[in-house]
Amino acid sequence: MLPKTSSLPLTPALSPTGPTGGEGARRPITIVGGGLAGLTLGIGLRQRGVPVIVWEAGGYPRHRVCGEFISGRGIASLRQLGLLSLLEAAGARPAHSAAFYIRGRLLARHRLPEPAVCISRFVLDQLQADAFLRLGGTLHTGERWPRAADTEGVVNAGGRQPPKSARHAWHWYGLKAHLRDLPLSADLEMHLEANSYVGLCRLGAGTVNVCGLFRRRASDPGVPKDFKARFTSGASCELQERLGQATWEEDSYCTVATVPIQGSVRPASSGCRIGDALGVTAPFTGNGMSMAFESAQLATAPLVEFAEGSCPWEVARRCIAERLRERFGRRLFWSGLVNTALFHGPLRGALLTPLLRSVLPWRLLFLVTR
Repeated sequence: MLPKTSSLPLTPALSPTGPTGGEGARRPITIVGGGLAGLTLGIGLRQRGVPVIVWEAGGYPRHRVCGEFISGRGIASLRQLGLLSLLEAAGARPAHSAAFYIRGRLLARHRLPEPAVCISRFVLDQLQADAFLRLGGTLHTGERWPRAADTEGVVNAGGRQPPKSARHAWHWYGLKAHLRDLPLSADLEMHLEANSYVGLCRLGAGTVNVCGLFRRRASDPGVPKDFKARFTSGASCELQERLGQATWEEDSYCTVATVPIQGSVRPASSGCRIGDALGVTAPFTGNGMSMAFESAQLATAPLVEFAEGSCPWEVARRCIAERLRERFGRRLFWSGLVNTALFHGPLRGALLTPLLRSVLPWRLLFLVTR
């Protein structure tokens, strides 16, 4: 159960920077969804003295299907909010290298242009919830927002939007687990199989996060019931052997039924969306955790203006949508394009292999998707 107070002291950067004495005159903001984007936005607004209520259907702490790997601009967002030092104090681990495998064959190993941060969502979500509460935010857990999420003063940070499905169309589902005694060739490993991605990254205390996205058609045979068998059924022999020799932490198992990977920002004809509610990027080149932090930070200033009464809701909402489109439009386009190439045999051999093997093209790919 979520504690009402946190044992972690707040850094000066987490103290409210706005005049809290006038909060009663400010319009409240309701955030639907207490994941990374929702809690980050709540913290940013509370730092500026805006009344905030977050509604989260689940509870804290809990595991989520997530790569648990943060790189690119999201780290700067965390630093500006005063959260990066809290993550480091809670055991976040830096990552300096990445290795790429295709069907069990090591394709390339590179040093990351900038260090990434690896941290368990089990730790991170609780950490953010504690910080939000300490700043005076109101957090409802185990309850769903009972009204429409596209009304004035409400921000939809509620996660992935299910796609329209067809019997012969591909759809993705996700699995995540923590393992021990699993040696890695780099801080981050990305494994591409015929119909799956599997990412492995080092966390603290000898733990490795293993997160996979698997694609199938509705007409395909059912997946294995055993959790480990589902993870390893489509993996290469090399990866199967390594996973089979590791120690699996059963209390970390989690799944998500549908992951709607997108190549563009979801249209903002109504409502205010951030994080995965805005769009889900392909994992091989994408960085969903970073997009959650960045989208929350970009939405903060217009929402503060709305709360102070200096900006109408529709103007604030459209400003947020435009900011997010400018920041993420190109990123989602390139990650979607590479995602298509990954699962198209001729394209994968002709384009992706040279792209990942050469340092300069790989750094360019990193730049346009981070």
